[in-house]
Amino acid sequence: MDIKLLNKEKEKVSFVIKDTDTVFVNTLRRSISSNVPTLAIDTVKFIKNNSALYDEILAHRLGLVVLKTDLKSYSLKSESKSKKSPTTELLLTLDCKGPCTVYAENLISKDPKVKPVYPKTVIVKLDKGQELKIEATAVLGTGKEHAKFSPGLAYYQGYPQIKILKPTAQGATEAVKICPTKVFRAENKQLKVHDLEKCVLCNACVDLLGDGVIEVKGSNNDFIFHLEPWGQLKSDEILEKAIDVIDEKLDDFAAEIKKIK
Repeated sequence: MDIKLLNKEKEKVSFVIKDTDTVFVNTLRRSISSNVPTLAIDTVKFIKNNSALYDEILAHRLGLVVLKTDLKSYSLKSESKSKKSPTTELLLTLDCKGPCTVYAENLISKDPKVKPVYPKTVIVKLDKGQELKIEATAVLGTGKEHAKFSPGLAYYQGYPQIKILKPTAQGATEAVKICPTKVFRAENKQLKVHDLEKCVLCNACVDLLGDGVIEVKGSNNDFIFHLEPWGQLKSDEILEKAIDVIDEKLDDFAAEIKKIK
């Protein structure tokens, strides 16, 4: 297996995984989406709420507030006894009186390291005389329990394989224009591949020119993997934790296999 970094930004990382198969890349994707834990508000105690929104609606909004997560300081409830850190919960409070707009930044966290990633997330608008006072408990959870715990969007595609069967065919200029990711360029009225790794396998060029002119497909052995974190964890933290979870599951599986020998 070989890995090559394509792009790394603050909110997204893309890399090529070579000499593997769909089983591995899909396992990595599922591990990220379902098994990497993050903090999210799980229960809300309403002390006072005479806003325009019901308690249930506000609780749902609060649950979707993205919280910066410190995996070293918190443990899943199911693992708290076996981990060095027994901390499983975090208290956040909010006390606002109208007229005002209540934002995620108005949540006061007992842990200064854990705060809303997007401070201007709107919770509710309070009119004159309205008040919202709550106590919220955040816990560490995983995406398989609820989508609010998912750390980001992970997806992949087969590495693009493009064959131009008739380079001098009519429509080269149109193919360059129709490609949404600017994969091609036209040279002397001939279609050329300019940036292969930008191809998203949409087949717009094939629809335009026809199967006999150009062939586009994804590899079954090489893949482009994309990860877009929501903000609770950095991309490298997500990937490292996802791999750790896979390793732990394999170790558990190996231990169970030994019991039946």
